[in-house]
Amino acid sequence: MREPFIKTQDVYYSVGAWQKNGLCAGFTVKNGGTSTNFPGTLNLAFHVNDDPAAVKKNREIIASAAGFPLSNWIGAEQTHEDHVQRVTHKDAGKGAADYRSAFPHTDGLYTDEKDILLVLAFADCVPVFFFAPKYGRVGIAHAGWKGTTRGIAAKMVEKWVKDGVPLDEIEAVIGPSICGECYLVDDRVIQAVRPWTGKEEKLPYVEKSPGQYALDLKQLNKIILQQAGIPESRIAISSLCTSCCEEDFFSHRRDHGATGRMLGFIGIKGAPEK
Repeated sequence: MREPFIKTQDVYYSVGAWQKNGLCAGFTVKNGGTSTNFPGTLNLAFHVNDDPAAVKKNREIIASAAGFPLSNWIGAEQTHEDHVQRVTHKDAGKGAADYRSAFPHTDGLYTDEKDILLVLAFADCVPVFFFAPKYGRVGIAHAGWKGTTRGIAAKMVEKWVKDGVPLDEIEAVIGPSICGECYLVDDRVIQAVRPWTGKEEKLPYVEKSPGQYALDLKQLNKIILQQAGIPESRIAISSLCTSCCEEDFFSHRRDHGATGRMLGFIGIKGAPEK
């Protein structure tokens, strides 16, 4: 399968197939910014050990590259839960220039409005991007193992269907995140995974040693999306691993927690002013 993310800018990868009709969807890299506290200068999260002024400068770099002013960004607290929030222009700026104003206890955002950029921070967890072209709706979810097993991807789909968006109109792209070979987990995590995989012929995990498993969170999210009704033909998965690709990405697992964060982002630009 073709890699859905291509490096269209020095500071981020884009969803190649979605570069049309004003849609901007991407995932940032770790270099090209002003941070000095990490092995990588483009930290984009306020909640890690970094100078807030440097983070804001880094976000301005992405704002300029993506073509969405920081005042039109919307972010979330991201607490590894499954709350999905619909947002509008009245929410613009929340979580953009500081962490305190972000949507609390939220790990998924979606909107039907143009000129809003939805942004979430990542450093191994899975970014799941959503797009319904005919409905002008976009969304993004942050899916670590807790959010994944709580079904945050399925909950995004459920909300869209409830609003009248047909399942066969929803496209999903699973973005750069830690791969199955790099992500070892214990029995506690696998117990949370099993309710999703009981009927699956091919499991998204392999036992490497007693009580230790290599878990592919990307494949698990694909399974969950399919169980929610999204056709396999409308789901794309990135092969990029945040842990393996050390030259491009921060990784919480690889860097032992002392690391920055990338941003996953998505938004639709309005028609240019005449």
